[in-house]
Amino acid sequence: MASIMGFSGFGKKARTFDLDAIFEQTRRTAIERSRHGLEDRQQEDEGESSHSVKSPGSTQRDKAATATSSSDSSDSDSDSGLIGPPVPPQLTAQDEDEDDDDELVGPPLPPGYGSTAHDDDDDDDDDDDDDDEDDDDDNPVKKIPDTHEITLQHGTKVVSALGLDPSGARLVTGGYDYDVRFWDFAGMDQALQAFRSLQPCECHQIKCLQYSITGDVLLVVSGNAQAKVLDRDGFNVMECVKGDQYIVDMANTKGHTAMLNSGCWHPKIKEEFMTCSNDGTVRTWDLNSDKKHKSVFKPRSLQGKKVIPTCCTYSRDGKLIAAGCQDGTIQIWDRNLSVHTKFHCRQAHAPGSDPSCLTFSYNGTTLASRGGDDTLKTWDIRSFKKPLNVATGLTSYFPMTDCCFSPDDKLLVTGTSVRKDEGNGKLVFFDQASFQRVYEIEVTSASVVRCLWHPKLNQIMVGTGNGLAKVYYDPVKSHRGAKLCVVKSMRKEKQAETLTQDYIITPHALPMFREARQRSTRKQLEKDRLDPMKSHKPEPPVSGPGRGGRVAAHGGTLSSFIVKNIALDKTDDSNPRQAILRHAKEASENPYWVAPAYKTTQPEPVFAEESEEEEEADKEPQWKKRKI
Repeated sequence: MASIMGFSGFGKKARTFDLDAIFEQTRRTAIERSRHGLEDRQQEDEGESSHSVKSPGSTQRDKAATATSSSDSSDSDSDSGLIGPPVPPQLTAQDEDEDDDDELVGPPLPPGYGSTAHDDDDDDDDDDDDDDEDDDDDNPVKKIPDTHEITLQHGTKVVSALGLDPSGARLVTGGYDYDVRFWDFAGMDQALQAFRSLQPCECHQIKCLQYSITGDVLLVVSGNAQAKVLDRDGFNVMECVKGDQYIVDMANTKGHTAMLNSGCWHPKIKEEFMTCSNDGTVRTWDLNSDKKHKSVFKPRSLQGKKVIPTCCTYSRDGKLIAAGCQDGTIQIWDRNLSVHTKFHCRQAHAPGSDPSCLTFSYNGTTLASRGGDDTLKTWDIRSFKKPLNVATGLTSYFPMTDCCFSPDDKLLVTGTSVRKDEGNGKLVFFDQASFQRVYEIEVTSASVVRCLWHPKLNQIMVGTGNGLAKVYYDPVKSHRGAKLCVVKSMRKEKQAETLTQDYIITPHALPMFREARQRSTRKQLEKDRLDPMKSHKPEPPVSGPGRGGRVAAHGGTLSSFIVKNIALDKTDDSNPRQAILRHAKEASENPYWVAPAYKTTQPEPVFAEESEEEEEADKEPQWKKRKI
């Protein structure tokens, strides 16, 4: 075919490359260049110092380089070549002690770093620094973010509820003044003002506030029997139904019938939340069904009687429901089995002390309880008979004083209460392992009611008894949150500006459509000042008995008006005949109402003349007159 078509082949043959041979050639070239460079530098050194003698180390290095090049030519797998810049002469003595197989990679070391003993000392110092860092990591107190703080003014009464969304962008506070305030860290400046304030439950104290796991809705638990769910902006999403208070068995009614005490969201299911009430029940609810509760848990005493749950919470995995009751017991149920308790501690706290908080640790096995008997206890739910640790002397005057774990589960935090002008409320930190009081923060001259340690922000929020909400943070250890608003300067207030009416210039318009020429504002004000009507100052209201013909105001109701007119009326209406005849003379002289209507038709009146007998009868003594 090639001969027929007139060509000898189908194109050039593709070239093949031996990569190993190319790499070997490159390596040999580099070794040769290094050897030549070393020889040139040695010759320059000999010329500069005539008295200097060629060092034996350099001779050995040259011999080694020559031997290496010869061995490389014989054996291609040898790796003892010199790669990189040449070795300075002062390091040749140190190179003699090194193994022949070691290669010098990178630039040479400075002259001061040739001592091996000095290197050992540096290694020891580095080890000491590492040990110090390890000690700081092991010490949980070093991780408390308390170097800086900001203060949010909620009001003047107790801040009884705190809530922070999972992302840490918005903080919500509630108190005894019925208000719920929303704070946006990213939108606030140094003025630290809330962007919204509302009263979702009218005249009921706020007991608990908590965002759901997604942060899109907020649970509001107040002093009434119906919990509410609001969205992020404070608008109503759901309100739980109220139960029938005349039904004896609380499991047969649709909702709570008495004041709520606490509530929380499910940690895994975003539509489920739980509330506990003075009606003796713990109820779970579904966000999509507000007509009836989802399930009912009824705490019982040792005698089987109803007890009131004062606090409730879910476990971290959402499988357990725990409630602290008024008789001092802690009862835990399986979420799917609402009849019998799974764990039960009869004497967890003193009877009648009202436990104020229950919280699970992040590992899910430790339960912390804050009691009204001024104690803080930790429990292992796997052996629930006795507490692991007990701390006493923690004064609590509020039924919602809570406690929380640090994000690494090494610390446990709670607040203490104080009487007015008797000291400062403190935030106390306990080591979970040893349960020693390792640290405390004096917050303010009032009780510390609420505390919240956010794991994502690493910031601590505190609600106090004098209407303050404080945020503690560390610029290095904390993230976002309060750090966003403290760096923003306060906005300048905008001055009120008066807008004048636009003046349209129409020079060729007809006189009837032409607008008057606009005059300056100053001249117009001077002209108005001369006008007695426009410059008239309204008289202030009269206080006291009245003066200048003006009577002081006596109120705006009808009764006050009537009383005022009665006091001003000086006429005496005790004799009705005299009151009527008082107007007879005026009616005869000026007949306006009755007489003109009958002027043409009314006959003249004819009166009978008095007889002599009547005159004599009038003259008779009173005792002779006939009695009718």
